[in-house]
Amino acid sequence: MQFHHHGYVSGEPHVLPAAGPAWSPELPEVMDVLVVGSGPAGMVAAAQLAQFPGVSTRLVERRGGRLEIGQADGIQARSVETFQAFGFAERITAEAYRITEMAFWKPDPADPTRIVRAARAADDPTGISEFPHLIVNQARVLDYFREFMTNGPTRMRPDYGWEFRGLRVEDAGEYPVVVTLARTVGENAGEERVVRAKYVVGADGARSTVRESIGCTLAGDQANHAWGVMDVLAVTDFPDIRTKCSIQSEYGNILLIPREGGYLFRMYVDLGSVPDDDHGAVRQTSIEQIIAKANEILHPYTLDVRNVAWHSVYEVGHRLTDRFDDIPVDVLGSRTPRVFIAGDACHTHSAKAGQGMNVSIQDGFNLGWKLGHVLQGRSPESLLATYSAERHVVAKNLIDFDKEWSTLMATRPEDLKDPSELEDFYVRTAEFPAGFLTEYAPSLIVAEPAHQGLATGFPIGKRFKSPIVERVCDTNPVHLGHHATADGRWRIYVFADAAPAGDGTLVPEFADWLTTSAASPLAATPRDGDIDAWFDVKVVYQQDHTGVDLGRVPEAFLPRTGPFDLIDYEKVYAAAPGDDVFGARGIDRDGAIVVVRPDQYVANVLPLAGYEELGAFFAPILAVRDSAPAAAV
Repeated sequence: MQFHHHGYVSGEPHVLPAAGPAWSPELPEVMDVLVVGSGPAGMVAAAQLAQFPGVSTRLVERRGGRLEIGQADGIQARSVETFQAFGFAERITAEAYRITEMAFWKPDPADPTRIVRAARAADDPTGISEFPHLIVNQARVLDYFREFMTNGPTRMRPDYGWEFRGLRVEDAGEYPVVVTLARTVGENAGEERVVRAKYVVGADGARSTVRESIGCTLAGDQANHAWGVMDVLAVTDFPDIRTKCSIQSEYGNILLIPREGGYLFRMYVDLGSVPDDDHGAVRQTSIEQIIAKANEILHPYTLDVRNVAWHSVYEVGHRLTDRFDDIPVDVLGSRTPRVFIAGDACHTHSAKAGQGMNVSIQDGFNLGWKLGHVLQGRSPESLLATYSAERHVVAKNLIDFDKEWSTLMATRPEDLKDPSELEDFYVRTAEFPAGFLTEYAPSLIVAEPAHQGLATGFPIGKRFKSPIVERVCDTNPVHLGHHATADGRWRIYVFADAAPAGDGTLVPEFADWLTTSAASPLAATPRDGDIDAWFDVKVVYQQDHTGVDLGRVPEAFLPRTGPFDLIDYEKVYAAAPGDDVFGARGIDRDGAIVVVRPDQYVANVLPLAGYEELGAFFAPILAVRDSAPAAAV
């Protein structure tokens, strides 16, 4: 990471300089954004908003303190990529359980009452991400996001002990959303408080009161199948107890998930079909009954449970709202959304694909930067309509996927069309649960793929898959995407030819346009800020570092920063020897521009001569475009 550009830092460099409005223990009467619920979606949205000085955000949670025992603990690789942007991927990976393989157990053909290992499948056989698939307590994930939030410029932290009671949206006023809250802890428990906000984010779970307040309902179906889930410490002779397993037997199925710490593991235990007239009775299944069922399925192996950390019973349900904001579908575009919902408030499904927390994290990331840009005056309010449009499609795809996966998980081996149907589906669809099949459609912030052929390895609308490049200034090989922190900035990556030393190419012309033209997106950058305050512009040359002369690199890629006007050398890169980014990502040797959103999704691909197209793409996204940018030096 980079620091010292504002002066020598002797302490923790992850703690950014404070910039108001600062958080205070007393809940204010008015705020820009009120986030309801400190689950993954709410915590990520708030953590992102905490990076925007001048934006007042409060996060209320009905619990009296932090979550201690998480229920959604599977962390897909896309989420770990997001953790990298928020600064804690390495630390959480170190404490997590890492999934590298899944074993499939089935009835022994010679004796179907016994189970045997039938197959194994690598978790990421194609290397879709440099990050792993993890298992770790959801509470720890929230801890890290809270730390990032507290270390941000506004020093924000959750307001525990406040329950959302209701809201109304008024037609006028600076703070049109009127919210009623109530204390849940302390001597003033039950006391109500009215606050006002410009926007409200409801991340208050499957029984969301915010969702109800804007007239949304979850629609879908029940699969009429129940599962007992338990996190336990146990002694067993089952040989794959520390490997992720799908276990199918004549007596039902188990999904086994080892947990962090080397001893704890989770089991989803098949409790069978639920009669229509059950009326929730299956949810009273005791932990002793769940353990007994697990032993029956595991035969001839045994499970001696010594400690139960947590357990529950749930019925698989697939439900989705028709929208993710307070604008009814039949009047879309009639006004700006003021209330948004995210995470389980929008979509519910089975827990066995590890999607609940992961999709919720992306909901929060998608919405957080958009609210920040609008509230800081970077973008028009029309940006906010893209949240529901983008994330509703993702949730619908998730529901469709989970219906098939959870059905297969509950199917007895003898009823499958093919003995290997489950493991074949697991391998064939691996990219979806890992979070990498999300592809946003063309919109205000996603361009049509007119020039996709210039960089085929960076599909427009999909997440930016980080390549390894060589930083020219110090010759270090680095992941280009790892430099993109959750700071709310757009990324503009220029892939080019350095020979001969930057002359005779389009790069100097493009660099000059970026820093001098009123049509450049950098023209929107505030005059009192660094030239890269809103846009992070980097160049990647196809030569290795020995073929790049920093003295001849355009000043647009060596900007001055901070009060001392220091040169930022970490914006100039070269192809790493033996790992040519141009070949690996299908980048045209004549060069290309790749534009990446603040939430890591590719927004546009353009030729180096596409100045006007780049300016036209950003024109409706930027609220201020009335002057040339400040000089880069």
